Amino acid sequence: MPLKNYSVLKGRPINNRLATGRSPHYQVLVSANGELHRIAINVQSQDGSEVQFLVRSRFEHPVTAKLSSLGEGLHAAPPVPDGLALDFIRSNLMQPWELKPLPISVAGPDNDLNEKIDAYVQRAMADEEAWIYAFGETWGPETNKADKYFGFTPGRGIHDIHMNQGNPPGKFDGDNGPYQDGALLFEFPRESQWVAIFLKFQTQAWHSDDGTAKPIVPPDPNHKGEPHTPVDRDHIPPMDVPDGLVRIVAALVNDVQSPEHETVTLLNTSDVPIDLLGWTIKDKQKNTMPLSGSIAAGATLVIDVKQPVALSNQGGIITLVDAKGVKVHGVSYTRDQARQPGRTIPFQS
Repeated sequence: MPLKNYSVLKGRPINNRLATGRSPHYQVLVSANGELHRIAINVQSQDGSEVQFLVRSRFEHPVTAKLSSLGEGLHAAPPVPDGLALDFIRSNLMQPWELKPLPISVAGPDNDLNEKIDAYVQRAMADEEAWIYAFGETWGPETNKADKYFGFTPGRGIHDIHMNQGNPPGKFDGDNGPYQDGALLFEFPRESQWVAIFLKFQTQAWHSDDGTAKPIVPPDPNHKGEPHTPVDRDHIPPMDVPDGLVRIVAALVNDVQSPEHETVTLLNTSDVPIDLLGWTIKDKQKNTMPLSGSIAAGATLVIDVKQPVALSNQGGIITLVDAKGVKVHGVSYTRDQARQPGRTIPFQS
């Protein structure tokens, strides 16, 4: 079954412990509304393989506006679209090829997960205005039991700070669920900066069922479970690896006309025409609009957005799904990006 107590913790980081081979979790002590909590962050999988990571040093996403308004402490995050809950795939937090494997600890500067996480934890501890947000599964309070790392009583905290879906059959497939992915976010108000750290195990598939979050496109065994990435289109039919085949490169979400005329611009990156029959576009509420026609090789196509899909001026996400129900590409935009009427928002990835 999915995680039982999926939540987000907001607080101030006040201490830390680096991960080791015998204890492969980076630990953070957090003070939140007069209570102490421990964040336990996996930086190595149980099979000893490297964890995939992405650090977004300038994180922009509609969820940050919701997080800023939260008070200190734990907050339940119901597994629904357009709420507090995160979903690597359905919230359009990243593209799969951005996730890279990294070891827990190696010699040299800024080249392992301990150092990637520690850089922002140390910065947040030194900044009295900074906040840390941890998404995952909570434990405790553990009555009459002190925390084994920092000694506070009662022990409590949050773990599973990683992707929590796409697990193959076995020990962890019972944890699969949509809108319950873990993550570590930092807010630095003085710099108006958000930072996000995302982690994923190599055994987890990138594409998962919308209902069960079980794998629908298994990880590629030739690439040790890494997400599907763009391939040599001269030798492999483009539909074999759909990720990024057609990309959302721009959107008009705040039109000057009334009623508004919203558009989404697609780019076909392949060297063959793509038939869009059966493909769909989804908004942040997961409303679906069918597509038709085709898009020529290397060409762009402007799609008129029609109900029930709507692109909110308050920030949103746009997702492109192929005829097999597999996500091909997705983007997000914030309220600030949609603020100026008549301007088309460009997307880079």
